[in-house]
Amino acid sequence: MNNDTAPKPDQKMVGPLAIIFDLGLAAVFFLCMWHVAYNHTPDFSERGRQISAAFCALSLTGVFWLCVQGFRVTWVDQMRRKKAGVQS
Repeated sequence: MNNDTAPKPDQKMVGPLAIIFDLGLAAVFFLCMWHVAYNHTPDFSERGRQISAAFCALSLTGVFWLCVQGFRVTWVDQMRRKKAGVQS
């Protein structure tokens, strides 16, 4: 592998606009998961159901955020390598 054409490691992989977009996706995902979790929470008090659903949706949203960031970084790296003509 020729290191002259490899992407520079000090380049940013994700910009601020991409992070804002991902935050929007995560917010939509949180609301969807909250709705699903709320409907599957046993009938306690209304406040208890909301809190339970929020904690469940929050943990799932965290995993979603990590997956989106991992996908984005991998995709950007592959596109940069393809553009530079580097085979992995």
